[in-house]
Amino acid sequence: MRRFRLAYVPGATPAKWVRTWRERLADVPLDLVAVEAGDAERALRDEEADAAILRLPVDRDVLSAIRLYEETPVVLVSRDHLLAALEPEEPVALADLDDDVLLRPLDDVVPWAGAPGAADDAPEPPGRPAVERPATTADAVVLVAANVGVAVVPQSLARLHHRKDVTYRRLDDAPTAPVALAWVADRDDELVEEMVGIVRGRTVNSSRGRRAVAVPEEPATPRAQGGRGGPANQGSRGGSGARGGSGGGRAGAGKQGRGGPSKGRGSRGKGGKRR
Repeated sequence: MRRFRLAYVPGATPAKWVRTWRERLADVPLDLVAVEAGDAERALRDEEADAAILRLPVDRDVLSAIRLYEETPVVLVSRDHLLAALEPEEPVALADLDDDVLLRPLDDVVPWAGAPGAADDAPEPPGRPAVERPATTADAVVLVAANVGVAVVPQSLARLHHRKDVTYRRLDDAPTAPVALAWVADRDDELVEEMVGIVRGRTVNSSRGRRAVAVPEEPATPRAQGGRGGPANQGSRGGSGARGGSGGGRAGAGKQGRGGPSKGRGSRGKGGKRR
């Protein structure tokens, strides 16, 4: 049986698309494959996944990608930091970090000026650079907890690396971190197209993908066979369950007069409603 493998990087949220897939393609199992941010492209090239939810940029010579959403950046600070005294909904400006050491991990996904995929007007990283860059975001969070410096990450990663001794505040004017669905460009297939359709919001009757046929209509109600004397009439011809009651047979029919045929038509009407 063919299975579809969807890789996702830390902080990505594929749940709503997975639910749609399982409702729409119940006969094709979907497997979620957790990968590190720096390993997502390799997993696609090495056919360890059919598609991946990852952070841009990607190698467009190898991969096709469509943007899904932009993540809001936040600044992580220790509970002892002055900024921790702000109200949770109160934002921080880049200039508020001028006197802080900025811990930029090697797996940083915020597109500051000069970073791959950064916008032309992207701001420079705030604060003072650390003497040595932490290897991972998780390492940076540990240093933040020790009040060595601050870190700027997408909000999803701040939640993922939650600690009691670390908090975060929204950071105004920092670059947003785009998240995309990506796949190997020359390996498009019908299941990849199905996932593309799902994340783009196509309906089940879309003109693309292997499910691109209309949902079959319910079969029409079958007509009673044999005309008026067919099976639909048989319920009124004798037997204790007939509508004519215990006075069945010709005598019963004679007593009913005009009421007899009326009851026969009612019986056919009920037969015509069967599903």
